[in-house]
Amino acid sequence: MTLRHLPLHDGWTLDADGPVPLALPAGGVPATVPGCVHTDLLAAGLIDDPYLDDNETRLGWIGRTDWTYRTTFDWAPDGHERADLVFDGLDTVATVLLNGTVVGRTADQHRSHRFAARPLLVEGTNTVEVRFTAPYTYAEELRERLGDRPGAYTEPYAFIRKMACNFGWDWGPTLVTSGIWRPAALESWTGPRIASVKLLADLADDGTPRLSVTLDVDRGGDEALEATVEVAGERAGLTVPAGQDSATTTLPVPHAERWWPRSHGEQPLYDVTVRLGDHTWHGRTGFRGVDLEREAFRISVNGEPVFVRGVNWIPDDCFPARLTRQRISDRLDQAVAAGVNLIRVWGGGLYESDDFYELADEKGLLVWQDFPFACAAYPEEQPLYDEVAAEARENVTRLAPHPSLVLWCGNNENLEGHADWGWQKELGDRTWGHGYYHELLPAICAETDPTRPYWPGSPYSGSPELHPQDPARGTIHIWDVWNRADYRAYADRVPRFVAEFGFQGPPAYATLRRAVSGELDATAPLLAHHQKAEDGAGKLLRGLGDHLPQPGGSFDDWHWLTQLNQARAVAFGIRHFRSHMPYCMGTIVWQLNDCWPVVSWAAVDGDGRRKPLWYALRAVYADRLIVVRDGAVHLVNDSDRPWAGTLRTTRHELSGAVLADEEIAVSAAARTVTRVELPRSVAEPRERTREVLVARLGEVRAVEFYEEDTRLALEPARYDVKITESEEPGAGYRVEVTARTLLRDLALFPDRLNPAAEVDDMLVTLLPGESAVFRVTGAVLADAEALGARPVLRCVNDTLA
Repeated sequence: MTLRHLPLHDGWTLDADGPVPLALPAGGVPATVPGCVHTDLLAAGLIDDPYLDDNETRLGWIGRTDWTYRTTFDWAPDGHERADLVFDGLDTVATVLLNGTVVGRTADQHRSHRFAARPLLVEGTNTVEVRFTAPYTYAEELRERLGDRPGAYTEPYAFIRKMACNFGWDWGPTLVTSGIWRPAALESWTGPRIASVKLLADLADDGTPRLSVTLDVDRGGDEALEATVEVAGERAGLTVPAGQDSATTTLPVPHAERWWPRSHGEQPLYDVTVRLGDHTWHGRTGFRGVDLEREAFRISVNGEPVFVRGVNWIPDDCFPARLTRQRISDRLDQAVAAGVNLIRVWGGGLYESDDFYELADEKGLLVWQDFPFACAAYPEEQPLYDEVAAEARENVTRLAPHPSLVLWCGNNENLEGHADWGWQKELGDRTWGHGYYHELLPAICAETDPTRPYWPGSPYSGSPELHPQDPARGTIHIWDVWNRADYRAYADRVPRFVAEFGFQGPPAYATLRRAVSGELDATAPLLAHHQKAEDGAGKLLRGLGDHLPQPGGSFDDWHWLTQLNQARAVAFGIRHFRSHMPYCMGTIVWQLNDCWPVVSWAAVDGDGRRKPLWYALRAVYADRLIVVRDGAVHLVNDSDRPWAGTLRTTRHELSGAVLADEEIAVSAAARTVTRVELPRSVAEPRERTREVLVARLGEVRAVEFYEEDTRLALEPARYDVKITESEEPGAGYRVEVTARTLLRDLALFPDRLNPAAEVDDMLVTLLPGESAVFRVTGAVLADAEALGARPVLRCVNDTLA
């Protein structure tokens, strides 16, 4: 008989187990599964939206309260011998009861749970209860028993296997959740059941695609079990021997094509079917080989080195049950459109949903997966050790089929914390996670997924004896820039691989306007609540340095200049690092996304709007890039074709007049950087404050000034604007700007007119007489002419003149 799967998503109610500062309705609050307490209370109108104003500050009691979810379902004998209650995710410390009897307990958000139910089922109405212990209660009691550990924050996230950033971060609110956050079901079956299937798809030594299939069974007897595997026209038998619960087979798949990361090739994917009796498992995979040169930290796919153009990913919502496949797809599409080829799933968050990795497979995005440890010393005592082992085994098996996944990483910044943040003195002889990162996790990866490299943490230099921030080996994180140093300091070093670096900027105007009530002011307390970084407001202004003027008391100038400075800082770093390829083989910007409306390092804000940084990323993460530094033009060609033609370098007056013009025949091979010395006539200006250098090869152009903007003799902005509304429905508006003076970093912010409006381009520098066309879509505007005036249309000139 086939397995029967009964979803348990309806009829749930939620009650507090103890006093709370609001009146809950008799019979409980209607609850959504999957979901969490916060979203259920919000849907019932019992709390204010925690993302707005400072509402978060009044909701801390939720994470210190015990809660019970309850539902009923009808059941009748169905002929099956066995039945389990199955929870794909419980957040976090829970006791599960069926008809009043405890069937299991949980203490790990990062894994699933299955509890035997058949002996307790009754014909007719059955009741399921999930009683959640407050996360703070559990974590603080364990901290008291095991002894405190140092960390970046005083919250007890290291003492509970739960999304660490739930407890607040320097970009996120403290919203400590409980709930049934992934699907729940009753499963019934007879005979043997497919418990799990692990797929490892790689290439044999001769390059032939091959698939290893490990079948784990929940057997109903001791006899040998026969299963079949089908993929890409190939079929193989698989025998689970009598008395055993697992078996593995490997089959060649000679007709399968290789999977490649985007910009390196196509992404063919193949359905896999495993059959055991009447039970069938369906999966999907792709075939590729992955290698890691450890000292250089160079990732290769199918033998081809990949320069990583990456972004860090945080949970896209503090309440991840709200994330739909479409929302994840939209966010990953924004990464792809910005030229990104790798997403690092950061260790303070989650093993993401199946949707996330399936979409990464389809879009050709490589995935670097941190295990969920970040910025703290983590105890290795029980019960935490066994939970870590169980969650790691389950998630390595779950994610192994995905060709996009190319690296397992033990943690975020904990090795650096132990080396540099004073932890050793605080810890004494207490455990801090070394055994996880150097023993347990690499052993699980070697046993469960030997097809991918494992790296103990980031930053890390390849050996416990080396300092983790050695730029000559492995990965580094750069945070003196933003915290202390001017962003020009990116150019003071040439690392092998930069896995974290970034600069802050505020979210889009429409995002702030939705999240903060009252008048928008850079110093307003409610806006300050949406800035979680230590001295973040001060660092934003100090970070302007001599690059851009101070905004004074104008909110509009503050918003524009700090957003622009974020974009420039990150772009400066990426240009520098990419120009040193292949010595440097990767940059992973902190960060792609936000989980709520906040001033942060993100390129896409908490409402999904693209900040100026996103447009800057698209420019500097393009396949081909011109970088001017050290008296030379560096032609960065990260495409699979040679880049040849005439390189034209021109020195202009800011008025547009040509002072020197040189042409050089050049050819840059695929996947290389070619250095071309600048002719003296363009390399050395007569008047640094009144001249600009333009370099062009084909369609790629770089505009470089000889001085910082605050010292440039820029004229007040003068330009002509022509705004045309398209006759095609939904095609929006065409905004053509023609410069009458040099216009520095021209930008358009249509969300100031309608929150749904967006623009296709930004940060365009025009010489006098040049034109740029911007296309605005997404909304019908009441006053389209406002697209041509401040504060919608901005450039640097209007803050300097």
